[in-house]
Amino acid sequence: MGLEYAVLDENRAVVYQSEGFDPAAVRQELPLSRGGTLCIGGEDPLAAENRELARKLEAANAANIAKETFLSNMSHDIRTPMNAIVGMAALAKKHIDEKSRVADALGKIEIASGHLLSLINDVLDMSRINSGRMQLMNEPFFLSDLLHDIMTILRPQLEQKGHAWRLEAGDIAVEGLRGDALRLRQVYVNIVNNAVKYTPDGGSIVLRVWETMADGRCCLHFQCSDNGIGMSREFLERIYEPFERVNSSTISRIEGTGLGMSIVKKTVEAMGGAIAIESAPGEGTTVSVDVPLDYERITVNTSALEGKRLLILEADEKLPAVYRQYLGEFSIAHSIADSMTDALNLLTEADFRGEKYDAVIIGKEQKNSHSVFDIAQYLSKSYPSLTLVLVSDIVWEEVEYLANRSGIHSFIPLPFFRKSLINGLNQALLGTDGESAGSYPDLSGRTILLVEDNMINREIARELLSVTNAAVETAEDGQQAVEAYLGAPEGRYDLILMDVQMPVMDGYAATRSIRESGRADARTIPIYAMTANTFAEDIARAREAGMDGHFSKPIDIAALMQTLRRVLR
Repeated sequence: MGLEYAVLDENRAVVYQSEGFDPAAVRQELPLSRGGTLCIGGEDPLAAENRELARKLEAANAANIAKETFLSNMSHDIRTPMNAIVGMAALAKKHIDEKSRVADALGKIEIASGHLLSLINDVLDMSRINSGRMQLMNEPFFLSDLLHDIMTILRPQLEQKGHAWRLEAGDIAVEGLRGDALRLRQVYVNIVNNAVKYTPDGGSIVLRVWETMADGRCCLHFQCSDNGIGMSREFLERIYEPFERVNSSTISRIEGTGLGMSIVKKTVEAMGGAIAIESAPGEGTTVSVDVPLDYERITVNTSALEGKRLLILEADEKLPAVYRQYLGEFSIAHSIADSMTDALNLLTEADFRGEKYDAVIIGKEQKNSHSVFDIAQYLSKSYPSLTLVLVSDIVWEEVEYLANRSGIHSFIPLPFFRKSLINGLNQALLGTDGESAGSYPDLSGRTILLVEDNMINREIARELLSVTNAAVETAEDGQQAVEAYLGAPEGRYDLILMDVQMPVMDGYAATRSIRESGRADARTIPIYAMTANTFAEDIARAREAGMDGHFSKPIDIAALMQTLRRVLR
């Protein structure tokens, strides 16, 4: 015997267990689908299909609503900095003879334009990720440089909101890493920027960095903790979805694309890493990112420090242990004082014994004490033979003039590790001029060929380069650049800054023509792309064409000056 059924009407059927229809054998009454199919277990296939379609429709409608909200937010968020830029430019023109008013307007234009650029970058990055065109670089970089860049970028926002913040470096086994430093910096900046935005004024933000080694690779761990408004469990479930932003009246004026965490997650996963978030409303948020990276062992040259004695004036409670570890590994003689009084006692005692110190590292000053610049000025006058080195997380460009007048001519940025500390001390004791990465090198006698088809961009670049005292010649397309290079004597040009997208001949073709010209300097002349094509594949294409490096527009002036100093001096 098997299960059979008989139709009662267009909506119902009965199941029985017999050779013929016997009402007594009826086991169950079941519905019929609209197609006349028995719905075993009461499930209508068409109804199930309809429910699935309804679910997809609901998801599509939610996505459309999110995109409409995103466009509305973007319309507001883009117009806000644009309004500031346009308005401040008008005010600067109106008060052109009032230096302070113009300077204030330009400062606000700079801030607004930086914010606008970050919005545009988010949208473009999301487009590249979704289209599968995001490519990651695998180039060497130093961890200390990466972290200092992050703090330099975020310091203005942190100070503007009055946040207490600190960066804690744990066990750092290797400093020289390989990967996409630009993307990694973008990930970290996005995470910390969210902590800054969603933590009320006067809050606390702690960054932690450490490394673990496994399977021949270095896993770089980054953690950002804040005591901000936190997030609900419901929002955490969709935080990585594009266009999502916390909906709260307390933060409704916070601007952004809602793409940041989606970009972060996809970038971290593309690197083979993982991200985790712990948060609760009113209890703050902790974001952890783990990324596996290749590494390179760095050889540190301590020849300039042999036989030298260092005095370290540092009030921070944790840094003395770091100094002892790093300097002790290389057997570099040093003493540590946590106050100016102790430092002067050590200097006096050293003079008495005939064991003078060669350099003083000036770090964080004590509370209610003199500033580091007052301390430096006193030491430079009282002990003129001492080399004074400032170790700090400040922006050197902002204090360089004051520091130099105080007797400080060398600077080591925090956080430092073995390589950055030893190299910084080497440079200080070898008598270098202490120029920072962002100051302007003197390139008198050098000639730069600037290739740029846009008149305004050409004018801007000429003005930026003029501060170096280098001679600047221009070409308006790649063909003119090649003709200028070939028509000039060998060695006339010391460097070429090459736009990429130009009429007649683009920058890639022009670079290849120069490299293949057969002239003695064709393979050695530095050629750098200076372009708005900023993605990883654009950088890779520039290198394939024979370029030595890449500057993205808008130009990072500090990075440009650092490269000019390194290449041309």
